[in-house]
Amino acid sequence: MSSLSPSQRQSLERVVLDAPAIGSLASAFAAAGHELHLVGGSVRDALIGRLGNDLDFTTDARPDAIERLLRTVTRATWDMGREFGTIGGRVREADGREWIVEITTYRADAYDPASRKPLVAFGDVLVDDLKRRDFRVNAMALSVVTGAFTDPFDGLADLENRVIRTPASAELSFGDDPLRMMRAARFVSQLGFVADPAVVTAMREMARRLSIISAERVRDELSKLMLSASPWPGLDLLVDTGLAELVLPEVAALRAEVDEHKRHKNIYLHTLTVLDNVITLERERGHGPDLIVRMAALLHDIGKPRTKRFEAGGVTFHHHDVVGAKMAKKRLTELRFSSDEIKSICLLIELHLRFHGYAEADWSDSAVRRYVRDAGPELERLHILTRADCTTRNVRKAHRLRTAYEQLEFRIDALAEAEELDAMRPDLDGVAIMGLLGIGPGPVVGEAYRFLLERRLDEGPLGEERAREELLAWWASRPS
Repeated sequence: MSSLSPSQRQSLERVVLDAPAIGSLASAFAAAGHELHLVGGSVRDALIGRLGNDLDFTTDARPDAIERLLRTVTRATWDMGREFGTIGGRVREADGREWIVEITTYRADAYDPASRKPLVAFGDVLVDDLKRRDFRVNAMALSVVTGAFTDPFDGLADLENRVIRTPASAELSFGDDPLRMMRAARFVSQLGFVADPAVVTAMREMARRLSIISAERVRDELSKLMLSASPWPGLDLLVDTGLAELVLPEVAALRAEVDEHKRHKNIYLHTLTVLDNVITLERERGHGPDLIVRMAALLHDIGKPRTKRFEAGGVTFHHHDVVGAKMAKKRLTELRFSSDEIKSICLLIELHLRFHGYAEADWSDSAVRRYVRDAGPELERLHILTRADCTTRNVRKAHRLRTAYEQLEFRIDALAEAEELDAMRPDLDGVAIMGLLGIGPGPVVGEAYRFLLERRLDEGPLGEERAREELLAWWASRPS
């Protein structure tokens, strides 16, 4: 059994020593005869130096008592799931710092194998609660009342060895809550840990159990994995264990498709390389982790298996961008992503090949304007995805593509500065169109508006006078 080093103990105790409000909370529980332990991810994160302002606690007190004691230090409390024993609150320090706390009654959960929800039974023993936790690195606790550190399953050793193991058998743990298999993959990516062979075996054998979990919970775990510093290892684990067959079968299917450009063993490896490139470009261009562009990178080539054709010149995947966007919409809808997220991700997939026309020919200003118009608010994300999709090992070709895209971005910036490209509106609005043509609201106003927009895309800003002339000429030429 591993023991805390002096620096590790100091890291844990700092939660109380440097947070008088948490110390007051501990005193309130102690005065009422209850235990209170910092637990789970909060202990793990404190030990590796990444503790945030969200703190998880566990106690022998029942929910009503938790709420009453929490209100002795803050009025900002809320019910996070009383039936599951969890009460939340916001605790403020005198210096203005805030902690978001979740306090949960010891659990002795019993799970119905056919149900998506656990049958909750409250417990009285800390070790029993820790045994029900997902992984050993999350089954450690520090009493903020006595300072005692509890680690019955050697989670500290797992933390030091960077391995994911379960307190009970992996089969029992995943049988209790199959979503823990997704969480294992997320921790592999998020923490840089390796899943123990017994965990991997259980994931492989029990993958189908994930089907009883709600799409929303699966989506949330997938999103956290995708927003981690390195999604590749976690995605690999999902694919290798068969979990991806239930979550993202289109991505798993890419392993069977040979990369037509022979840059990678298969399209799946190309996809993960593009995702890695996106993460690098996010950082280089000053952006934080972006779920939209990362999901677009993961799904950008899923249309290739359906569009694969053998032609004289080799294998082709014509229109895989359009097909892939439709497939992505279906999959993301099933995973309960929001309509705005789906719209943005699918637009990026649909447009990710557009740049290659620019690289192979000299686009007119009109074509550049249309590129910007079609991308709309997703233009920066499209820049990132398109650049990331260049994974060729041919140094000369890579340089040519990179230079071409830099030129395209330069032209976009230049046109934007000269023409207010972001607005991309006709020189006359709907009211002006109706006044000039002497018509009321109706479909014709839309036709006129689209005509002027096309002229704007072709020529740039026309100016109000020229726009009036061209609109009147268009109006005169329309069939009566």
